[in-house]
Amino acid sequence: MVNTQKTKPKVTNKEVLTKEKTAFATAARIKYYDIVLDHGHGAIVTDIEGNDYIDLLASASSTNTGHAHPRIVEAIQQQAAKMIQYTPAYFANSQAARLAPRLAELAPMNGPVEVVWGNSGSDANDAIIKFARAYTGRQYIVSFTGAYHGSTYGSMTLSGVSLNMTRKMGPMLPGVIKVPFPSPWERFVGENEEDFVDRMFKQFMLPFETYLPADEVAAIIIEPIQGDGGIIKTPTSYMRKVYDFAKRNGILFAVDEVNQGMGRTGKWWSIQHFNLEPDLMSVGKSLASGLPLSAMVGRKEIMESLGAPANVYTTAGNPVTTAAANATLDVIQDEHLLERSRQLGEKAAEFFKQEKKKYSFIGDVRMYGLDGGIDIVDPVTGEDDSEATTKLMYRIFELGAIIISLRGSILRFQPPLVITEEELDRAFAMIDQAFAELAAGKLTAPTNAAELGW
Repeated sequence: MVNTQKTKPKVTNKEVLTKEKTAFATAARIKYYDIVLDHGHGAIVTDIEGNDYIDLLASASSTNTGHAHPRIVEAIQQQAAKMIQYTPAYFANSQAARLAPRLAELAPMNGPVEVVWGNSGSDANDAIIKFARAYTGRQYIVSFTGAYHGSTYGSMTLSGVSLNMTRKMGPMLPGVIKVPFPSPWERFVGENEEDFVDRMFKQFMLPFETYLPADEVAAIIIEPIQGDGGIIKTPTSYMRKVYDFAKRNGILFAVDEVNQGMGRTGKWWSIQHFNLEPDLMSVGKSLASGLPLSAMVGRKEIMESLGAPANVYTTAGNPVTTAAANATLDVIQDEHLLERSRQLGEKAAEFFKQEKKKYSFIGDVRMYGLDGGIDIVDPVTGEDDSEATTKLMYRIFELGAIIISLRGSILRFQPPLVITEEELDRAFAMIDQAFAELAAGKLTAPTNAAELGW
């Protein structure tokens, strides 16, 4: 890390965190590093002590356009000077009215499309439940293990990535059925892709053959590329089987693009890697470059199945957040960030491919644009190695980059799409140094290692 302050900081990270701890609930933050962020620009963030870090997380993929992009800052400032809030539940505002047709046009769906606003990806996924049940007249929703769809009661019921998302909080939303996601860890040694997909699809079908009537299922919701589950792309042939099953049975096919949308994977939407059209799609995080705005986009006939006030929120789609979203769309298009994600993603994939050749503790490497998951394993057993992963991510942080883990043993690589090649190279040097030090047995886990991560 680089300290950019020339004098001793007036306040330290430790002092602020100690004071915050007296009033901030444990449940509201997944613990990683003891820093208090103060400002950022592009792919660099700075804490209150003046330490700079290369951001390899992009605020959980919610700042794809980077931090404090001047065009987005200007749009926010200009709109805030005119009007900050008037509830879209009662009246349109000029920014949201402009954004809705733009987002509908970008949706990976043919035919008329409509949009509803939310404040987070969580309530966008709640909207999928609402509209799917209303349109079909059916109650059941099918989701996947390993999924993260949010933290409202509906979206956390859909999720399947952490026991702490359900522990002590039941009963959860009724009518939600989970099926196994075809992740690489479910694959048998020596099993080919076709056999793996066939076996996993049989597991998908098991509920429908034993206790879940297909004609009572409203929707199947899936992350085409699971985010918090480990940055895992659904096998294409498996996705096609699920899609075809849904269509044969009048089940809506819904996709969650909150983490993986908005250019993250080198396309506007991760579902575009499959050449399939969803019926419903949730969007959030980077939609407004991190400001609290989400959307659920769907085919018009589905979206017209409910009337007001079935999905209204006081602040959702307010003038400032939608101004930021309009500017975000402009930046992604004008600065060619889809192409940039693809190009720099190829560079990142090659870097980790070469690292894998050098270090036997690197397992599977998955990279879809600037969107990657790097498995860390025990070289002897091939099993996931959470201890080594924690050592690595903490050392990378000490060297000056922010990276976190998923599932305990996966390094999450999601830098802002505006990261420069020079910044990317510096980050690679830090990662390689950490890898080399782990291989040499020089790394130790932080004293609070058991507290860190999901």
